[in-house]
Amino acid sequence: MSAERVRIFDTTLRDGEQSPGCSMNLDEKVRLARKLQSLGVDIIEAGFPIASDGDFAAVKAVAAECRNVTVAALCRTSEQDVLRAAEALRAAAHPRIHTFVATSDIHLEYKLKKTRAEVIGMTRKAIRLARDFAEEIEFSAEDATRSDVGYLCEVFAAVVEEGATILNVPDTVGYTLPNEFSELIQTVRRRVVGERVDITISVHCHNDLGLAVANSLAAVAAGARQIECTINGIGERAGNASLEEVVMAMNVRADSLPFETRIDTRQIYSTSQLLSRVIGFGVQPNKAIVGRNAFAHEAGIHQHGVISNPLCYEIMTPESVGVPANELVLGKHSGRHALALRYEGLGYALDARELEAAYRSFTELADRKKCIYDQDLISLIAAESTFSAAA
Repeated sequence: MSAERVRIFDTTLRDGEQSPGCSMNLDEKVRLARKLQSLGVDIIEAGFPIASDGDFAAVKAVAAECRNVTVAALCRTSEQDVLRAAEALRAAAHPRIHTFVATSDIHLEYKLKKTRAEVIGMTRKAIRLARDFAEEIEFSAEDATRSDVGYLCEVFAAVVEEGATILNVPDTVGYTLPNEFSELIQTVRRRVVGERVDITISVHCHNDLGLAVANSLAAVAAGARQIECTINGIGERAGNASLEEVVMAMNVRADSLPFETRIDTRQIYSTSQLLSRVIGFGVQPNKAIVGRNAFAHEAGIHQHGVISNPLCYEIMTPESVGVPANELVLGKHSGRHALALRYEGLGYALDARELEAAYRSFTELADRKKCIYDQDLISLIAAESTFSAAA
């Protein structure tokens, strides 16, 4: 039996670009969009056309360039916004208008200054208008996880009546917990979607409590079939759910998460690297999947295990995500097995006595230096006449 499909909605070019210091120009957005299409994402959210002329131009350019993927444009539930989004998507092969409005009482009172009834009325009009320009209409209930559940379902039911087929449940401020989010998704399914197979539940999780990926996966297990995410997890404040993490979680743990995506996982690392170069904003070394240390090992016990069988400490191969190979980093925690292997690579065959002498010298140096280079290793044995270079 084939696994159920989860669609990957990439918002790197929209929500991701809203991260402080992560702005991109038109050429950079188009370059990244091409890479995202090659990576295999289902939907590229290319921008927020009403926000600026630059965002309008970016959506228009991505729509014209990327013909094998759905291109989405974000807009508020106002006539001006919807028309601007529709115009930017005019050349798209597969356009999607993505409209949103807040549904939590705190947003209604302090930001929108509207009643619940007024919000439903303006939302109905926006969806109705959007349907004149695109077959695919997505609606997002901003701050859904802090909204009254009854009212949230009322809004979703209204947009379904008007023709929206993708219902996005955002954890806008990264507030919810996985069990709560799972229950909310199940409630939306039960009260709004029912037996309809033409309605997709989507999720858009922020990482303020470090739970964006966990919440996204909990939602999929509860019935969501679209995850909104970004490369490297960039996005507002603490960022969005990380594309590489949600995809590889489903890939590695297919036993518990029997879902598939279109993502070519071997392109994950190169996509991450491209984004880092474009925005000049790298990932932290310990970042899951794409961080510099994700497949690096320094502790001697770990190194011995990896040398014996990489599965001892690696639950996926580096090659599966496009990383050329794992790395045995030599440092103060390293052991004899890794040191011997590195010396072999440098062309030195050490017997047990020579290795022990080299190891003593190495640990003394490693206590003084954070980074040990190949030249350091060669220097350690250069003064020892008993060491012999391999033929």
